Amino acid sequence: QVQLVESGGGLVQAGGSLRLSCLASGSISSINTMSWYREAPGKQRELVATIMRGGSTNYADSVKGRFTISRDNAKNTVYLQMNSLKPEDTAVYYCNAQTYGSITGIAHYWGQGTQVTVSS
Repeated sequence: QVQLVESGGGLVQAGGSLRLSCLASGSISSINTMSWYREAPGKQRELVATIMRGGSTNYADSVKGRFTISRDNAKNTVYLQMNSLKPEDTAVYYCNAQTYGSITGIAHYWGQGTQVTVSS
């Protein structure tokens, strides 16, 4: 079991920046990848960024060059630095952890979400 707690959301003007944090606890060693997703009103949840166990990262085309995912293993925390924010970035942002266990197989865990609102 993995528990995830997000923080750092808020209201920001277009062009501004925010940094989201996701604190993980529980079976940390079983985590393979950690990701940020977002869900805007009336839209499906979409993948924003992923960081692999080895440190490689992937981003949605819509955020490339503006968002950066990183992690601090000592703090069991993953971050999403969001720069040059646009109104279309407004959404609830969710932290996700994908784990693998020899008995349980692949599992996904989610945080409670944090609201990001970008005003024009």
